Amino acid sequence: MEGSELTREWIRQRKRDPYYRKAKAEGYRSRATYKLKQIDSRVRLLKKGGRVLDLGASPGGWSQYAAERVGPGGLVVAVDLIPMDRIEGVTFIQGDISEKDTRERVKEISKEFDLIISDISPSLSGNRTLDRGRSLALAWEVMSFSGEVLRKGGNVVVKMFQGNEVDELKEGFASGFRRVDNIKPKSSLKRSIEMYLVFRGFEPSTEG
Repeated sequence: MEGSELTREWIRQRKRDPYYRKAKAEGYRSRATYKLKQIDSRVRLLKKGGRVLDLGASPGGWSQYAAERVGPGGLVVAVDLIPMDRIEGVTFIQGDISEKDTRERVKEISKEFDLIISDISPSLSGNRTLDRGRSLALAWEVMSFSGEVLRKGGNVVVKMFQGNEVDELKEGFASGFRRVDNIKPKSSLKRSIEMYLVFRGFEPSTEG
């Protein structure tokens, strides 16, 4: 199947997707909104007045839902290399989360967050081993930055691709949290290898 035909088929499948239609009907930017909504329904992460950092946020489906949940008394900061249209109640920073300058810009807005969320995904190559490795590298950056700005007792939701890399990320960071859950939301496509790690109850290191 040629590229243009693949694109048309993807569009046809997307339009048949109930979560795509639901997002359009309810005014959300992305079907991905329902992934965070279902995770939040299960583990109750978002609270009124909360401070949320969304890494890899564009087009903004997760930020949009987070802003609804924390309300006008809360804070949502969204970061992405890709531009994002304005969302009421969301402060957007265009930048690379692996770069010091971007991290400093986040800290200028808030030095601490209650929750860090990330639906960030690498550009897919079709090679699952390569894609899992890239996903791990991105998730590692998310967790690394989380250690700088997450308040004690705070939580992180980060996307991963299923494989040994999930255990590698857990081994790298689980000791800094009270518990870690693996969640695959109902709205994730059945054929997708994506899942989410929810790190809960951050305990900052007292070393050094």
